[in-house]
Amino acid sequence: MKVVAFNGSPRANGNTAQSIKFVFEELEKEGIHTELINIGTKKLAGCIACLKCKQNKDRKCGATDDGMNELITKMAEADGVIIGSPVYFGNVTANVKALIERCGYVSMANGGMFVRKAGAAVISVRRAGSNFTFAAINFFFTHQQMMIPGSTYWNMTLSRDPGDVNKDEEGIKTFRNLGKNMAWLIKKTGA
Repeated sequence: MKVVAFNGSPRANGNTAQSIKFVFEELEKEGIHTELINIGTKKLAGCIACLKCKQNKDRKCGATDDGMNELITKMAEADGVIIGSPVYFGNVTANVKALIERCGYVSMANGGMFVRKAGAAVISVRRAGSNFTFAAINFFFTHQQMMIPGSTYWNMTLSRDPGDVNKDEEGIKTFRNLGKNMAWLIKKTGA
């Protein structure tokens, strides 16, 4: 069993990545392998509506010059997916949006590549906008017929400067519970 996480923050070890690691700790305690992929500084573009994914039906995006197909493959091979994003102007980062768009279109064009996988959002926010960011990622998961594990609160931390997540006791508890619930879901469903 494996969970892959995509960190949409340009800070490879910032609060979003650290939050994901709290979730990973609980998954790993349950014997689930984890992989963190930092996409925050990659040059990823959104969908250009070329429809090659629909024509070719090869589980790949027609745009092949930015590494997105490797990310799509990683997502398809995993039992669970975490998408993490800091809040940028009330929503996900541009690279998270690109990931959602292109993975979503390729999945739909190929019969639903992510159906019944576990999917969880992890959000880092300085002040406001976390609900919109959380919703944007969960909209993707529900559209793809993925299963979303809950926690004791929305999966977010109030933090700005790198390391601030370590001062957010409620956020840490939420991420740990998310990891436990995600592990349970994956094991129960055989995702």
